[in-house]
Amino acid sequence: MLLLDAGIWVASKDSSDRYCSAARALVLDPSRPAAALDLTLYEVANVVGTRWGSPELARDLCRTLTARCAGRVVAVDAALIEAALELAAEHGLTAYDAAYVAAARRNRWTLVSTDVADLVSKGLAVTPDAADYP
Repeated sequence: MLLLDAGIWVASKDSSDRYCSAARALVLDPSRPAAALDLTLYEVANVVGTRWGSPELARDLCRTLTARCAGRVVAVDAALIEAALELAAEHGLTAYDAAYVAAARRNRWTLVSTDVADLVSKGLAVTPDAADYP
């Protein structure tokens, strides 16, 4: 199972992002089971709807995420927050990034992210163009 962070969803719609093609392929490939955090919906809405000024695109992308990850949108709970806080302190992450890592570890999923600086470089995630997805 691939846990796709918000960066993947946003990159799938951003032709200037170096991971756009690879992210789009993951987002659109129903043969590759995918999951997301409920937090991802807020992050996507914030970037696409607020920052980009494209609320309709944000709504469409959130609908796509919900359909693509049907039954696999993980709700953040107290245990996940606790694990995220520990990971944030250990790796110097935001609580948001650490929540993705915690969810991936809890479920034994592969975290896929465009966040090279904070997640990929620390071995906590792989980029969407990585060749060795399980």
